Amino acid sequence: MTDKQVDDLNIASQDVLITPNALKEKLPLSDNARQTVISGRETIRNILDRKDHRLFVVIGPCSIHDTDAAMEYATRLKKLADEVSDTIYLVLRVYFEKPRTTVGWKGLINDPYMNDSFKVEEGLHIARKLLLDVAELGLPAATEALDPTTPQYLQDLIAWNAIGARTTESQTHREMSSGLSSPVGFKNGTDGSLDVAVNAMLSVQHPHRFLGIDPEGRVALTTTKGNQYGHVVLRGGGGKPNYDSVSVALAEQALEKAGVSTNIMVDCSHANSNKDPGLQPLVMENIANQILEGNESILGLMVESHLKFGNQKIPPNLDDLEYGVSITDGCIAWDTTEEAIRSMADKLRDALPKRQK
Repeated sequence: MTDKQVDDLNIASQDVLITPNALKEKLPLSDNARQTVISGRETIRNILDRKDHRLFVVIGPCSIHDTDAAMEYATRLKKLADEVSDTIYLVLRVYFEKPRTTVGWKGLINDPYMNDSFKVEEGLHIARKLLLDVAELGLPAATEALDPTTPQYLQDLIAWNAIGARTTESQTHREMSSGLSSPVGFKNGTDGSLDVAVNAMLSVQHPHRFLGIDPEGRVALTTTKGNQYGHVVLRGGGGKPNYDSVSVALAEQALEKAGVSTNIMVDCSHANSNKDPGLQPLVMENIANQILEGNESILGLMVESHLKFGNQKIPPNLDDLEYGVSITDGCIAWDTTEEAIRSMADKLRDALPKRQK
């Protein structure tokens, strides 16, 4: 017999990480933070159930790489959220994981120091600490659920989840979403196809059984109850937008035909703004006008926004990073954010209560 190795041929190393329970013991939820999460989830569910007339808007940096800038943004957003709370429910976008088409920086959890050191355990600590600080402000947080392992570490702090265009078709992510504690938005495919999101919504509302990890980090057969708060996120695709009234009407028809929720969220970035962040306020204005003209299906928006406009590449010397500027997709600046949100709130203040059923 030969003793030639047959497994782990391409594995360089494996490092044991802190367990989810151990991380939560180090960075526990306070009563105040817990209430923020509970209230955030309940409010979004009520909006999706048409019990709350407000529009919910997930807004913030494309990705988090600087927690100081993130907290400055969060503090400003909380003040704005209080100002428009009668009409718009603002949820902070806190994205720690970034899907890559080929290679690139995969987010704060995977590489928190942006130097290919991949200090994942430190990334988990930094991410959880930021979410706790945001929750202490009384601001609900949203994220993209990408790696199926990380929810055990962070999901107790999340009010809303997105499943991205690259992963909406993934069975793994549909199964995971069926067990998430928050509402989940499924983006249409990168080619603009709505079918993958519709199929995901059909799947997620049912119970699933799959391999996962338990709070002690052990591999476990996970059985879910199903998530009844899945909804579609229109983000454009194939080089074309799909937020216009015709595209929205077609989406409504497809969702109704499939027998799933006709609740629609519009992602103002990506193909819907032709990847030009400066066009996002125009998309927001268009959506407001559709609601004024009688649309009843659009209940939420996503907007990529940061302290400063645009984006930047990660420089060889990290000291050269410009504070408050995204290192992934481009964002609108804070002053533009305030203006766009206030304008939308002013337009919709009287109209939104009238469409509540």
